[in-house]
Amino acid sequence: MRRYLEEKIVNDLKRKMVLLTGPRQVGKTWLSRQIALNHFSRPSYLNYDNIFDAGVIQDQSWPLDADLVIFDEIHKMPDWKRFLKGVYDTKPEGTSILITGSSRMDTFRQAGDSLAGRYYHYRLWPLSVAELKGLYKPDEAFRLLQKFGGFPEPFLSGDETEADRWRSQYFTDVVREDILEFSRLQEIRSMRFLVEMLRGKVGSPLSYTSLCYDLHISPNTVKKYVEILEALHIVFLVRPYHRNIARAIQKMPKLYFYDTGYVTGDEGIKVENTVALCLKKHTDYLSDTTGKMVSVHYLRTREKQEIDFLIANGDVVTSLIEVKTSAGRIPPSLKLLGRQIPEAKKFLLVRDLRTETDSDGVHVRKLPSWLAELKA
Repeated sequence: MRRYLEEKIVNDLKRKMVLLTGPRQVGKTWLSRQIALNHFSRPSYLNYDNIFDAGVIQDQSWPLDADLVIFDEIHKMPDWKRFLKGVYDTKPEGTSILITGSSRMDTFRQAGDSLAGRYYHYRLWPLSVAELKGLYKPDEAFRLLQKFGGFPEPFLSGDETEADRWRSQYFTDVVREDILEFSRLQEIRSMRFLVEMLRGKVGSPLSYTSLCYDLHISPNTVKKYVEILEALHIVFLVRPYHRNIARAIQKMPKLYFYDTGYVTGDEGIKVENTVALCLKKHTDYLSDTTGKMVSVHYLRTREKQEIDFLIANGDVVTSLIEVKTSAGRIPPSLKLLGRQIPEAKKFLLVRDLRTETDSDGVHVRKLPSWLAELKA
């Protein structure tokens, strides 16, 4: 299969450098090699973790006629941004540069502007129903994502035991190689407990205060730990939307996992996690490819009127989305808040739905089929 970002990245490599980031083992190196194989005749792949490649990078001794130079894990090199700036500003005509790296590159990228105007940034996320629609029917793709999660290796294994083994090793690797870069060794135990607690709190407003009592640490420390997990692409937060909505809005974010396999709870919570990730992938893709600020939120008022998901394009709300596992009546909150935001399309997405209908301005749609039509 071809990953959903391939053609976009190839087109942008003709204009600027491309930075490709995302979780560990989401397929960044595989995608970069596919781009090299499918679109370039003289590529050079260099991984800074390899001693020989590191020497080639430091000496800038890759072939002068390379039409694509891929730098993997280059953010581990001291002063890597200044290095890339120099390489880009002096590269031969016709040479493209692709940089791939883990979530740490996202963090480093935010500091300083030495690369400003020289690159496009893409975020590669796990597999989704939309990305799999050429291989599976929507219902089957959604079922498999619920079962194995969207990371390529466990998904493609088709084996629950192998998926569980991968998941256990994945978190061990992230703790050993990434979390220690952000925090002290003695904090790892508390962070492990926090992850276990968060697995059962998916889809609920996240209270740092309530978590701190169980972990015996301060709310600010809990918040710091969640920010670390977010920076490492283990979890992501969906924040409340609060523009042009009457009354005050719930301020706490909701938390979801990049790997639905980590989620504990009933089937409805796992469905919500998969939908949240598909919506995040869709909105981030639109942001990365169009330059617009497209984002996913949730909506909850003081009167406890709530919408599962809200998609906004800048200041304009484009969609209100409620998610259900089985058919039933349209939630009153979707009708009520939908009237307050008349420009937004209203969707009730049902996993197990026989007939799609439109009622009271609400589009009742089959969840897997609707997800298959997203942009990524």
